[in-house]
Amino acid sequence: MTQLTNCRLAWFNGKFMPENQVLIPFRDRSWRYGDGVFDMTRTFNGRAFRLKEHIDRFYCSLLYLRLDPGMSPQEMIDVSEQIVARNEHLRGAAGDWWIGQRVSRGVDPIGDEVPEHSGPNVVVECTPLPLKARARQFRDGLDVWTPAQRRIAPDMLSPRAKTHNYLNMIVAEQSVKAHDPEGWAVLLDVNGNLAEGMGSNIFVVRGGTLYTPSERYVLAGISRQMTLDLARKLAIAAIEGDIDLFDAANAEEMFLTSTSLCIAGVRSFNGAKIGDGRAPGPITKRLTDAYIAAVGCDFVKQYLDRLADAT
Repeated sequence: MTQLTNCRLAWFNGKFMPENQVLIPFRDRSWRYGDGVFDMTRTFNGRAFRLKEHIDRFYCSLLYLRLDPGMSPQEMIDVSEQIVARNEHLRGAAGDWWIGQRVSRGVDPIGDEVPEHSGPNVVVECTPLPLKARARQFRDGLDVWTPAQRRIAPDMLSPRAKTHNYLNMIVAEQSVKAHDPEGWAVLLDVNGNLAEGMGSNIFVVRGGTLYTPSERYVLAGISRQMTLDLARKLAIAAIEGDIDLFDAANAEEMFLTSTSLCIAGVRSFNGAKIGDGRAPGPITKRLTDAYIAAVGCDFVKQYLDRLADAT
């Protein structure tokens, strides 16, 4: 009983169980081909952030891959909320959770053999946020690099679908990490404009106006939309469109948004300082403060509180 209490619970194909008992067959199409879809949200003080919006985006990705999880969006929301509730007693050490929903196409029949489980494999789980790993970057600011690898073009595979195939992002990030282990990769799109990083969207401030890449070339992050919503409330002009390397080089401020980061200031781009090299800048700070007020959780403090552990 103690072992179960101290192990996070996950939901797998209709059952709650300790996450170390979730077993995906090695012939699963997601493991073999990356043929699956996922989404991630986070909690703030144990409450899931814009869960409906995340699940709506998740089901758009499922439709794009023609994957049927066998449950409705509301059922997926209900299970996700139960996962948070059933793991609440473990959240103290974690701080807050990443909540993940994952669907693979399952196992193909082999000849006349029928797999033990037919249809998709569905997992809902949670893991601790990387607060310690990113504490120094919240103190000092992010260093962003554009790798040689371009983001896959929309006419090849839509970046708007959040699939299990992340190799494009992974190979690009490897080249950045080889140069700067603490660096963050932001890929260019097929036209040479800023696109996105692995799980992050980019914003640039020029002339007091906020710019972010068009949805056609990126996964439209829920935190990206939250930031655009806040900008509207704060009367900060925001434009979605092409941002080239000239725009980035002349940025007064730059920041990344993501489920886990929320908003994190960038201090350098391809080795050159952004503005005076201090992050966050004034507009980034206004948006960050508004974000904190909206979610009722000081996520910057959450990260900075782990600085002692990160040194």
